Amino acid sequence: QVQLVESGGGLVQPGGSLTLSCVLSRSFFKMFDLGWYRQPPGEQRELVARISNSGSTTYADSVKGRFTISRDDAKNTVFLQMNSLKSEDTAVYYCNAGVMPVQPLGSAASTWGQGTQVTVSS
Repeated sequence: QVQLVESGGGLVQPGGSLTLSCVLSRSFFKMFDLGWYRQPPGEQRELVARISNSGSTTYADSVKGRFTISRDDAKNTVFLQMNSLKSEDTAVYYCNAGVMPVQPLGSAASTWGQGTQVTVSS
């Protein structure tokens, strides 16, 4: 069974930085598209950033220039470097993995991590 295990969340002050990590327990990691989603309190889950199996990246407008998604295929790991954090970045962050075309990112067919809480507050 495919599993995603996230780490790195926590409490940080506005303007601070955090790095989230997510390890995929599955072979053929290089085939997977990977993404980070977040769900603020009382709101719907939204895409933060994604990176394809070829390395191309996409970001939500709200995080462009502040967040960076990257992957280390040798370690089956995807990262989300978050800088200049704002209070509105407070959310549960979820790692997501899928192999096109049967497991599009964000779909029920893709694999989700358990989530990690990020709180930005002074």
